[in-house]
Amino acid sequence: MSVLVNKDSKIIVQGFTGSEGTFHAGQMIEYGTNVVGGVTPGKGGQQHLEKPVFNTVSEAVKETGADVSIIFVPPAFAADAIMEAANAGIKVIITITEGIPVADMIKVADYIKDKDCRLVGPNCPGVITPEEAKVGIMPGFVFKKGKVGIVSKSGTLTYEAADQVVKQGLGITTAIGIGGDPIIGTTTQEAIEMFMNDDETECIVMIGEIGGQLEADAARWIKDNGNKKPVVGFIAGETAPKGRTMGHAGAIVGGSEDTAEAKKAIMRECGIYVVDSPAEIGKKVKEVMG
Repeated sequence: MSVLVNKDSKIIVQGFTGSEGTFHAGQMIEYGTNVVGGVTPGKGGQQHLEKPVFNTVSEAVKETGADVSIIFVPPAFAADAIMEAANAGIKVIITITEGIPVADMIKVADYIKDKDCRLVGPNCPGVITPEEAKVGIMPGFVFKKGKVGIVSKSGTLTYEAADQVVKQGLGITTAIGIGGDPIIGTTTQEAIEMFMNDDETECIVMIGEIGGQLEADAARWIKDNGNKKPVVGFIAGETAPKGRTMGHAGAIVGGSEDTAEAKKAIMRECGIYVVDSPAEIGKKVKEVMG
């Protein structure tokens, strides 16, 4: 069992005919992902990358049975695209767009809370279940199938962790890049819960950053639920100056638990195997998996 996406997922691309949508949809199709079409308002009825283009998400869902959407829509229109997907009955909405205004994301969070869907992102690299479906911008060749789940706030460190795990002779069930914005859909804890409930995942890699409470919340949840599977953790941003945004909009140290040191201490107290350098992730996973 993978989580979120697999070979049976039917994927549409919102912002299909734009330059980003075209490039990454092409890569996804080449990987073997089941892309069934795309949405660009005003271009319905055309073919693009040998797939049908629709004016609206609801048309795409009706015609293709799509249940997953990936969004490459400019920041000003991305919140509407997310809400449109949720309203059309899409179950997994993966939002790559960076720079969506926080006020827009507050509206989105309120809108989707009663909908039967899961939002991943925004400002994320997507989700990949190796050898089945790549829904995002990750370099697919890095990933091999296996028993390690990855959840990461950082895009680049998602592939770095995967590369190290694979080089240790292991592989990945699914990797989820949750995104680094202040307001995101799926939290670290929610991603960890999915992996804890997944029969195939035997070990979890949790990569966090300075700023916010996500990693502390996840660590406490892991401890409270009996540390059922080993979790290897890393927090990026140890040397970041306080009060300054580092790369991601959400990576800013506000409270005392927001620093890398504080997060790592909490994670260790909760029984997570914390490494101090991303270069140690693969070796530590191999060690804890015996």
